[in-house]
Amino acid sequence: MLKRALTASIATVLTLGAATACSSSSADTASGGSGGMPTVKLMVGGIDKQIYLPYQLAESLGFYKKYGVKVELSNEANGGVGADTAMASGQVDMAGAWYVHAIDFVAKGKGIESIVQLSGAPGEREMCSTGSGVKSPADFKGKTLGVTDIGSGTDTLTKFMAAQNGIKDDQFHRIAVGAGSTAIAALQNGKADCVITTQPTVSAIEKKGVGASAINLATTDGAKETLGGAWPAASVLARTDWVNSHKDTVQKVVDALVATMHWMDTHSAADIANKLPSSFTENELVTKDDYIRALEQDKGQFLPDGIMPAGGPKTVLATEVMVGKATSSLELGKTFTNEFALAANKKLGFTATTTPAGSDG
Repeated sequence: MLKRALTASIATVLTLGAATACSSSSADTASGGSGGMPTVKLMVGGIDKQIYLPYQLAESLGFYKKYGVKVELSNEANGGVGADTAMASGQVDMAGAWYVHAIDFVAKGKGIESIVQLSGAPGEREMCSTGSGVKSPADFKGKTLGVTDIGSGTDTLTKFMAAQNGIKDDQFHRIAVGAGSTAIAALQNGKADCVITTQPTVSAIEKKGVGASAINLATTDGAKETLGGAWPAASVLARTDWVNSHKDTVQKVVDALVATMHWMDTHSAADIANKLPSSFTENELVTKDDYIRALEQDKGQFLPDGIMPAGGPKTVLATEVMVGKATSSLELGKTFTNEFALAANKKLGFTATTTPAGSDG
């Protein structure tokens, strides 16, 4: 979903050509595969970001293999085709991306749906310089606001928060700043008054003393306060026709991720960090201790059971309607399913605590 990830050493990066070449083979293996274990190709929109950590965590815990599926993880490349686009065009089978993309695709007449929901909030914070005067979206007028990319999910959120407060698009300025060092530099050099970004970039900004959190969209409670309801973000998206023809394989992937979410819910931030590659948890911007503190702070974004929360789709649709990307008549039932997450919780003996959204969101 977000177009820039912190530079990390990812063991399973696919080239576009390889992804394209392997798409049909993954569909074949999903029907049987080597040794009876199906293979699924899943590209993530920033695999080392905390908002997307469950994908790698499931691999590190051995849960994909445990629940009978081989998941080949890859990372969306900076400046390359987005994970959601790669999935929609058949280059990969699934995308680790924001749920809002499903709404955008359905609005364009394409069959894309969320098959498991990992978070109830965007995991973002509006980080503002000390002299910006921004304390809430009501202060956006006349400001320069950094977003990941123009047209990205953070851009939509920024425009939505402004519109909620009666501020029109031409009353503030938006620039693309990416994430990590480029987002930090935008604050540090005065190119932006605020940037909307995720952990661990948030911690790096705080550590350098170039900005502070003015708006919290990093937890479900924070999203409810600012956006009017849960705003489900991190999810697994897939083409509806592919899902319908590979239900057994889809169930195995969801089983693994639901098991991961319950594991996260019952373990500390330090436990989680210790299971991730070191390249995820420490780099030139943050130490492992920084990463753990950041995760402790924003762990509330993650849902414990993979279920799309009641009211969440309506909140996300409202943002898309306000910025002109969808209409209120869109059929939300086409954008997500709780079928697999509910079955996973039941089959694996977990207690689901999230109230599921119905077909109307």
